[in-house]
Amino acid sequence: MIVKTIPNLSVSAFAVLLSGPLHAEVKPNPLFTDGAVLQRGQPVPVWGTARDGEKVTVEFGGQKVSTTAAGGKWSVKLEPLKEGGPFTMKITGDNAVAVNNLLVGEVWVCSGQSNMEWKFAQADNAKEEGPKADFPKIRMFTVQKKTSVKPLVEAVGTWVECSPQRVAGFSAVGYFFARDLHRKLGVPVGMIHTSWGGTPAQAWTSLEGFGTDPELKGYVDAATRKLATYDADLAAHAAKLAEFNTQSKEWNETVGKAYQETLKAWNEAAAQAKKAGQPQPPKPAPSSPQPKPPGHPDDGPGNPASLYNGMLAPIIPYGIKGAIWYQGESNAGQSKQYRTLFPAMIADWRARWKQGEFPFFFVQIAPFNGQPPEIREAQFLTLAKVKNTAMAVTTDVGDAKDIHPRKKEPVGQRLALAARAMTYGEKIEYSGPLYDSMSSKSGKAVISFKHVGGGLVAKDGELKGFTIAGEDKKFVPAQAKIQGSTVVVSAEGVTHPKAVRYGWANVPDVNLFNKEGLPASPFRTDVD
Repeated sequence: MIVKTIPNLSVSAFAVLLSGPLHAEVKPNPLFTDGAVLQRGQPVPVWGTARDGEKVTVEFGGQKVSTTAAGGKWSVKLEPLKEGGPFTMKITGDNAVAVNNLLVGEVWVCSGQSNMEWKFAQADNAKEEGPKADFPKIRMFTVQKKTSVKPLVEAVGTWVECSPQRVAGFSAVGYFFARDLHRKLGVPVGMIHTSWGGTPAQAWTSLEGFGTDPELKGYVDAATRKLATYDADLAAHAAKLAEFNTQSKEWNETVGKAYQETLKAWNEAAAQAKKAGQPQPPKPAPSSPQPKPPGHPDDGPGNPASLYNGMLAPIIPYGIKGAIWYQGESNAGQSKQYRTLFPAMIADWRARWKQGEFPFFFVQIAPFNGQPPEIREAQFLTLAKVKNTAMAVTTDVGDAKDIHPRKKEPVGQRLALAARAMTYGEKIEYSGPLYDSMSSKSGKAVISFKHVGGGLVAKDGELKGFTIAGEDKKFVPAQAKIQGSTVVVSAEGVTHPKAVRYGWANVPDVNLFNKEGLPASPFRTDVD
């Protein structure tokens, strides 16, 4: 971004500019910086800061739009743009700003917790795929981690061009999704990456987004209390910080110095003991604990609305096509509530962006010893509740001992399949089989599916992972066979089947796919 000097400025006018605050200069929001990707085919908001009453003009792609700044802010909308670039955007007011190397294409938000944050360098095939990641028309903006009690207006981050040298720090899932879209569509792709490991969905939902549902009232109350005391807490924090600094200085000069001397002597004694093959002496502790800094009122990435305020609000209303989401692990302990919370969060994002029911595609939690089947069910049930959604099933790419499975390419690919089919109109199957209905026939349960694709298949042997229950509601292992586009499930002793479950375990051992190679989602017919 280049700030240009305005010629022929009078001495008096120059003096007025110098006397004004620094923020009086026209500045675009940090999202509109060199290397950005703008969304094609729909109105594009552009916004930033300026002096009150200052006329601001944005020129881009043959368009010239003006507005007057109010309250230190300005915003304009460009008419729908056609893909291409690189282009330059010129923003003028009392000063002029040029934003260079802009592309127009498809923009997606990628968000969630650690499995979305997981870097490309940590993927299982990073060494093989890294040298191939030469895509100068794929760009990524990673939002710096920030919590806030109140909605922020500026995200901290920069647009990064995809190359073998720079892809390592990208979101792995975000990269593979963008790569497949870029290859298929042939247009630039921008990813706005905003995620934080270990965070729950309520942190990514605005205070208003929880609505009036009794199930979510606890989040509303917590966020409301935090907001009500924020100004007082902020003022108190300054005093607590000053007190901490004083205590810390005193501790360092007294206890700390003495402890360092004691620790030095212990290190020498421990080294001698090790050399002599003797037990190490007990490690000393300071005579009093070191003071801890006070928590800031904005701290707490798990707090309701904290990440919406700090990491989502700042990127709204940037023009986007849709969002991809990988999260749920941190809500697994409240899986039933997630059935309500997750749809509410999606609705909240859509309401805030004011772009209608934009595509929202998400990943079903992968198999892991600590993740119960109920959280996958909550995600599965969201498909029926929320329009324009799709789910990437990962039963075949999980790791029972690691909540962060390294196989990220299939995840990105499956999300891209959903986008290609649902958003861009490609005639392809984008989902594995999804449970639709159950009927009984001759003492057997007949399970029908959506997204059968070219047909159902059992991968690597006979079907497995099915259980069945009769009137006693006791589930037993079942035999399952594919018949056309259905699966027929039975078990000896179960003459009147009442319910069937598939993959109902923390680490499901399952193998039902469609011929397109996409796995079926775990399910149970007896949803409570």
